[in-house]
Amino acid sequence: MVLGVGGGIAAYKACDLLRRLRADGHDVVVVPTRAALDFVGAPTWEALSGHPVSADTFFDVPAVTHVATGQQADLVVIAPATADVLARAATGQADDLLTATLLVTRAPVLMAPAMHTEMWTHPATVDNVATLRRRGVVVVDPAVGRLTGADSGPGRLPEPEHLAQLADLLLRRADALPFDLAGRRVVVSAGGTREPLDPVRYLGNRSSGRQGWAIALVAAARGADVTLVAANVDLVEPPGVRVRQVGTALELHEAMLETTVGADGGPVDAVVMTAAVADFRPMDPSAVKIKKAAGQGPPTIGLVENPDILAALSRPGPDRAAVVVGFAAETGDGTADPTTSVLDFGRDKLRRKGCDVLVVNRVDAGRAFGRPDNAAWLLAAAGATDDIELEASVPLGPKSVLAAAVVDALSRRLGGSGPTLGGTDAR
Repeated sequence: MVLGVGGGIAAYKACDLLRRLRADGHDVVVVPTRAALDFVGAPTWEALSGHPVSADTFFDVPAVTHVATGQQADLVVIAPATADVLARAATGQADDLLTATLLVTRAPVLMAPAMHTEMWTHPATVDNVATLRRRGVVVVDPAVGRLTGADSGPGRLPEPEHLAQLADLLLRRADALPFDLAGRRVVVSAGGTREPLDPVRYLGNRSSGRQGWAIALVAAARGADVTLVAANVDLVEPPGVRVRQVGTALELHEAMLETTVGADGGPVDAVVMTAAVADFRPMDPSAVKIKKAAGQGPPTIGLVENPDILAALSRPGPDRAAVVVGFAAETGDGTADPTTSVLDFGRDKLRRKGCDVLVVNRVDAGRAFGRPDNAAWLLAAAGATDDIELEASVPLGPKSVLAAAVVDALSRRLGGSGPTLGGTDAR
């Protein structure tokens, strides 16, 4: 892998990205610009990467480094991609080792811009980013936050953990991040609801929100305008994504119904309901902490059913999104081969809920919840019939890989250019 580093203050965060990539087992060659070396010196990059570092095209001439670096790369990541790097890449310049590498490589290229807001929104930068995306370069929108000095706004380098996820995804699937959802509005729910028993305790579940976070990250990287409704999630916000925090199932229900109607009064294009919603909530939560009294035994807690949010979002009507995707966490019926019963439960749930696609995953034996990996089957409603098709089977892997498969399903239904998944093996 090649890690290109532009000359901006965010270059220091590329050190963290480099450590993450190395920890994942990747061999990383750092190619800074000359200006980047004013922020972080060559000895730092050499110590962290284990390779010599230079910005000069005349570096190691016998090895033809200015050509070989790009030829040997499986992936090129540029973080930060400054306005200058974007401009020189868009116009095909090759005046240093980094831009020469970009001209030579045929590997996927991931660029993470970082600059002041005025530079990011300047028409020249906007045009340069559009040119690069048209050529197939993955350009991730910057995060919003504190910039150099007292300034704040869009232009902050996305967090290294998000860039490492996207880099890993591109290494696994070079076609995973086409810019095919520009202009589309997508709402994703994530996390697990908590239903208060008293001011201290609650009924909840083990959902971490990581799968919904991965879907929001991938959808935004593919150009979608993404809103993430998060129920009790303690994760760094994905770049370019609006996050709305909720706690209970009733709060999630209200937020999803509000958010899925766009600002212009029309429905959003797609809804992905990954949040794990409590089926029931305490009928009468205590205003004070419930005490344990000797000899009285445990209290009896009455429960009332929560609204079915996925069914409400899937109901036909003028405010229904064009595509509704649900998630089903299943454990099977305890038989020797749980896969059959898990899929049967999934098909039944898809018919009852009325969504377009249902992502079914097994959650027994420590699977899925709280883990960085996941496996699932994508079941799809076959038009107006009652048939259920197995659209795709995604083997165990990082949650970003399943996220890409889910966003592919959205793209196909919205008329985008997402790749057609192969394989429907349900084993």
